[in-house]
Amino acid sequence: MNAVAVHSLVKRYKTKKESVEAVKGISFDVEQGTIFGIIGPDGAGKTSLFRMLTTLLLPDGGDATVDGSDIVKDYKAIRKKVGYMPGKFSLYQDLTVEENLDFFATIFNTTVAKNYDLIRDIYVQIEPFKTRRAGKLSGGMKQKLALCCALIHKPVVLFLDEPTTGVDAVSRKEFWDMLQRLKDQGITILVSTPYMDEASLCNRVALMQNGGILTSGTPKEITESFQQTILAIQSPNMYKLLQDLSDSPEVDDVYSYGEYHHAIMKKNYNNEALKQYLQSKGEDEVEIHTVTPSIEDCFMQLMRSKT
Repeated sequence: MNAVAVHSLVKRYKTKKESVEAVKGISFDVEQGTIFGIIGPDGAGKTSLFRMLTTLLLPDGGDATVDGSDIVKDYKAIRKKVGYMPGKFSLYQDLTVEENLDFFATIFNTTVAKNYDLIRDIYVQIEPFKTRRAGKLSGGMKQKLALCCALIHKPVVLFLDEPTTGVDAVSRKEFWDMLQRLKDQGITILVSTPYMDEASLCNRVALMQNGGILTSGTPKEITESFQQTILAIQSPNMYKLLQDLSDSPEVDDVYSYGEYHHAIMKKNYNNEALKQYLQSKGEDEVEIHTVTPSIEDCFMQLMRSKT
């Protein structure tokens, strides 16, 4: 049995003028004891999806189960066995770290002592601040406290909605290290993120945009499905270079990627013809090398194919 099974799930929001379909009939399965990433930008539908799976929103179509329980019929059972960490810090800011943790343990009819082994590695990092009010914690410490509160009742499935957004790089790495340890304890984790580089830290991912899933699979399967050559290109005038590459007959698509532009080359492109073209445009100091496709490259290609 899959930990999560989603079949043609739909969510619409109605306004006075129109009906907006935030989740458009998506389907996917999540194996038990794995980390499954929902990767996509703001507005992709990630939060609406998580709120349906955690029974906070009713779907307008399709169905889904979490640990074998239907998200509509068995909502009470699901709420007892899942943990949910929303994107926005939602703990009681006027309570201390210790008081928040005790409160959430009491809600689930358990104690901090009973499940302390599950949160020990996380809690020891915030224990020196246990008497500090939650609202006075740093972003990274708030994140760790929220995760402890989501875990204190030992959930079967843990839902984390953009847990690393706005967090520094060191805290992001620490957070993902914690998730790997939780997975090793048998907890299934669904995590949404706008950061494409975090896809490689998941066992399987689904790339999501405009309420639909563009593709899903292991990170390796997705990157290996990219069939075209990608050139990373750099010059002193990056803005002009972007314009010149856009007009090149050898280039299928181009976009900025860190310090370089990534040029997606046409099937039978000619490398020398590209260099001569750039020289004719005054691009004399150009660095060009081939790169392996990343999840972000795959996402950009899939986006382009949908337009």
